Amino acid sequence: MSASPEGWNREALLTPAEMAEADRRTIAAGTPGIALMEAAGRAVADAISRRWSRRPVAVLCGPGNNGGDGFVAARILAERGWPVRLALLGERAALKGDAALAASRWPGPVEALAPDAADGAGLVVDAVFGAGLSRPLDGVAKAALAAVRAPLVAVDVPSGIDGGSGDIRGFAPQAALTVTFCRRKPGHLLLPGRLLCGEVVVAPIGIPDDAVAAPTAANHPRWWRALLPRPAPGGHKYARGHVLIAGGAVMTGAARLAARAAARIGAGLVTIAAPPAAFAVYAAGAPGTIVRAEPLADLLADRRRNAVLIGPGAGTGRDTRDHALAILAARRRTVIDADALTVFAPDPAALFGAITSDCVLTPHEGEFARLFDPSGNKLDRARRAARASGAVMLLKGADTVVAAPDGRAAINDNAPPELATAGSGDVLAGLVVGLLAQGMPGFEAAAAAVWLHGAAARRFGPGLVAEDLCEALPAVLAPLLEGPNTSSFHDPDRP
Repeated sequence: MSASPEGWNREALLTPAEMAEADRRTIAAGTPGIALMEAAGRAVADAISRRWSRRPVAVLCGPGNNGGDGFVAARILAERGWPVRLALLGERAALKGDAALAASRWPGPVEALAPDAADGAGLVVDAVFGAGLSRPLDGVAKAALAAVRAPLVAVDVPSGIDGGSGDIRGFAPQAALTVTFCRRKPGHLLLPGRLLCGEVVVAPIGIPDDAVAAPTAANHPRWWRALLPRPAPGGHKYARGHVLIAGGAVMTGAARLAARAAARIGAGLVTIAAPPAAFAVYAAGAPGTIVRAEPLADLLADRRRNAVLIGPGAGTGRDTRDHALAILAARRRTVIDADALTVFAPDPAALFGAITSDCVLTPHEGEFARLFDPSGNKLDRARRAARASGAVMLLKGADTVVAAPDGRAAINDNAPPELATAGSGDVLAGLVVGLLAQGMPGFEAAAAAVWLHGAAARRFGPGLVAEDLCEALPAVLAPLLEGPNTSSFHDPDRP
């Protein structure tokens, strides 16, 4: 599965179906469903009690297990002295299974859910629908949640968000806090749903790790840290890989940014293949970067140049397409970015058919739509594209998705808005190719590069320009490379 199955399991993201399967396995192993529901409701009540003082609270419950969690949370808050008003969508007599049992333990009145159900409340608990909602939120449920003016705590996800995709089904309220169980869902990380979740707390409710199985994880060092390249005491520069970057004739800054990033991430040597007309510009750059003006085919003849990047500033002429195909034919570990993707828009199959070795494609949404089917949610699109192309797909954005042809996928959530600046994508491509040159597998290299890219931007903060990313990188790398070569890592931004 990955370098660290334990780390992957901890960061697993469960679709609604996968969460239901984890529930089923746990119940089949002997844990009653009502015990899981009691633990979930108590976790909601505990999270509320830690963050707010006592105040009137309205608990809005739905007709399923999400509503059952709400009944438990309401009961526990009332036992702690909170004034609780509970409203239910549907009839109490229609509740079934564990939800019916949880409702039977609620000693207070049950109102019918109405648009004014939260009037006068200082806090609202949204336990109407969970992550599995597959139809638009409408009717009285939408009206009641749209009328909320107090801080809102969502149980699992804010009602109306598809937990598997992050899509909003018609309407969803803005939560101050979302309490989910066992593991996060993809919808907690994917846009636009992520923007409505507020703070997300993951509460253990008794589901064991061996009941959890998912091909999707949050992007985090816990599962790829052990594969990060580390210089060997007796090593040399060629042992750390030699990156070759195809430079463009006009937008020369793009290749230079990528070269700086590849060197900063640890590649032993970095060469820019410069068009003769731009040789002087490239040669005047960083003194540690090798600049060559020979034909690309001659540079590829040296097998020590083991990882190649093409695309940043390359231009969209025929040469870029020919060079990309020549690089792939040379069976180097390859990153194809920007213009080198766009040139295949008339014939994507020509690109896909040429991919026979480790390759990472790094499109933004516009470039992606030129080569692949743009329909569906981001996670599904990235997976389909990885399978179709045979390459690792790094689909960029505030919620970047990295997908492998074998079905694994990771969703990134540490990218700050400051990364929306010219050249940041060139730096990212350089990080990926630098890790590939050092032998890191493609999927993990892409995921690590994305996370490091975001962490460097967060460390630098406001005023970021692309050049700053490379200079912030050493401080981000240091704690990852210190200590034992394991998946263990404490992220100060994450619990």
